[in-house]
Amino acid sequence: MNKPFAITLDPGSSLANHTGSWRTERPVYVDRLPPCNSQCPAGEDIQGWLFHAESGNYEKAWQHLTRDNPFPAIMGRVCYHSCENVCNRGQLDAPVGINSVERFLGDEAIRRAWKLVPPAAETGKHVLIVGAGPSGMSAAYHLRRFGHRVTVYEAGPLLGGMMRFGIPKYRLPRDVLDAEMQRVVDMGVEVVLNTKVDNILDTMQTGKFDAAFLAVGAHIAKRAFIPSGEVSKVVDAISVLRSMEGENKPMLGRRVIVYGGGNTAIDVARTAKRMGAEPIIVYRRTRDKMPAHDFEIEEALQEGVMIRWLSTIKQAGDTNITIEKMELDASGFPQPTGEFETLEADSVVLALGQDVDLSLLEGVPGLEVSDGVVKVDANMMTGQPGVFAGGDMVPTERNITIGVGHGKKAARNIDAWLRGATYVAPPKHQVATFDKLNTWYYADAPKTVRPMLDIIRRQSTFDEVQGGLDESTALFEARRCLSCGNCFECDNCYGVCPDNAVIKLGPGKRFEFNYDYCKGCGMCVAECPCGAINMVPENN
Repeated sequence: MNKPFAITLDPGSSLANHTGSWRTERPVYVDRLPPCNSQCPAGEDIQGWLFHAESGNYEKAWQHLTRDNPFPAIMGRVCYHSCENVCNRGQLDAPVGINSVERFLGDEAIRRAWKLVPPAAETGKHVLIVGAGPSGMSAAYHLRRFGHRVTVYEAGPLLGGMMRFGIPKYRLPRDVLDAEMQRVVDMGVEVVLNTKVDNILDTMQTGKFDAAFLAVGAHIAKRAFIPSGEVSKVVDAISVLRSMEGENKPMLGRRVIVYGGGNTAIDVARTAKRMGAEPIIVYRRTRDKMPAHDFEIEEALQEGVMIRWLSTIKQAGDTNITIEKMELDASGFPQPTGEFETLEADSVVLALGQDVDLSLLEGVPGLEVSDGVVKVDANMMTGQPGVFAGGDMVPTERNITIGVGHGKKAARNIDAWLRGATYVAPPKHQVATFDKLNTWYYADAPKTVRPMLDIIRRQSTFDEVQGGLDESTALFEARRCLSCGNCFECDNCYGVCPDNAVIKLGPGKRFEFNYDYCKGCGMCVAECPCGAINMVPENN
């Protein structure tokens, strides 16, 4: 019997009609770079470890995190989390509390005594690291992972560098610092304390080191000329913070004037407040021009620290100081007004920035030093072959996270150099921007706020000011991640495809397209929550 044209095909035979030939565009699965990952100075795969955290697998999340940064409990307290500033969720409600989840994982690792994995094999190479601060100890960790023998020389009596001698205990408890430093040492890193390196080449030759990484912190305070009396007490902020680590605490008196506007000025003023003083910060510009982070300024004001804006110190007497009021010109630069005021002062603390001691580089050929720092190439090597540098010693913004990132980058380049190769960083994916997301699929979820210590205890003790999240709140916060730019197997594409052209490959294996039947309608792209599918022109 002749069948009508409309039903000329037998039942079940429609697979023979490869409708994919109708396409002019095809969908492809892509991996985009989350903005948080792109922003992180330590190079963490933030989205990667958040994925494990939101599954409740905290140890695996910690292991994933520590591939890049061995100090999550420290960084969860002192990192300024620029990653959260670029978090796409911030355009939806509020950024994911990345820093707070990182701290939870770090604290959980200390509580459960999780260990870093030592190298499986030794290379026989020996690397010298000068400085046991964030950059030096980060490099030590990563070099040990490569299997190199590492010896760290530290001029101070304890590990931590500026994390110990520049950050007060109320921000970074010392038991946390000690735990994460010791974990790196336990991998087999040799540490020589109370030993200053006078000449890097001599030390390398004597110890038969194959390479060196210089990570000396900025411990030398900058000074300013202030006319003062013979008994005027003018000290620097770094000396004050350093002395807080010893038994003999600084004697600053009751009326303490702090001169400067950076984070160190805030730290020393808040420290003085806890010691019973009445600190006043003198700063020559306005609050919006102050280099200190605004949340730290706000916390200092809450604790009773006074700030005299648009003021500069002209003279320090025995029991008082003279300040001159300033005003901003059209370019925003402070100009003197000729109007003076006298403030009572038992001491003046200068917080005007820090420099690095570069004396260990004297006589080293090929080095280029400019503005108190060492020039390095793209691979972080100085002009002297085999001598690398990072952290405060090189031209960069100075903070703990950048130092940790420098340590990792230097370790990769040192490892390559020791093998006679050159490290080439893998290419980066395109950043996953907010416009690529379909936010309709994400539920409202307000950001979890970390608890704060009450004001009375903040004014009188060195107890930690900011608390951490518990397991339930950390899990909630991790699950706020949008997984920007990377498939998390939500099955949307599988469910909305009108041609059944999406094939599930199994848990953890994502999907693939059957292009024999995909017509290129773009429905999967439109309905993908995280922007992990892209339409590309068909190559005919």
